[in-house]
Amino acid sequence: MKAAYLILLLAPLALSGCIASAVGTVVTAPVKIVSKGVDWATTSQSEADENRGRAMRKAEERMGKLQRQRDKAWRKCYDGNERACAEAQSFQDEIDEEMARFN
Repeated sequence: MKAAYLILLLAPLALSGCIASAVGTVVTAPVKIVSKGVDWATTSQSEADENRGRAMRKAEERMGKLQRQRDKAWRKCYDGNERACAEAQSFQDEIDEEMARFN
C-alpha cells in the first residue's frame, strides 16, 4: 500500500518532464513552420549562383549550336546558295541577340 502512495506522489514529478516537453514543442512549432516557409520562399546566394551558372551553360550550348548552323549556312552561301546567305545572316542576328543578353 505504501508503494502505491509513493507512486502516486512521484507520478506528477515524473510526468512533468513529458508535459514540459510537449508544451515546448507546441510553442516552438509555429516558429519552425514560419522559418521553413521563409527558406522555401527565398533563394540563397549559392542557389542563385547555381541557377545563373545553369543559365549560362544553356546559353553557351545554344550559342554553339547557332554558330555551327551559321557556319554551315555560310559554306553553302559561298557555294552560291542565296537562301543560305539569308539563313546565315539570320543565325548571326540570333547570336548577336544572345550575346547582348549576357553582356
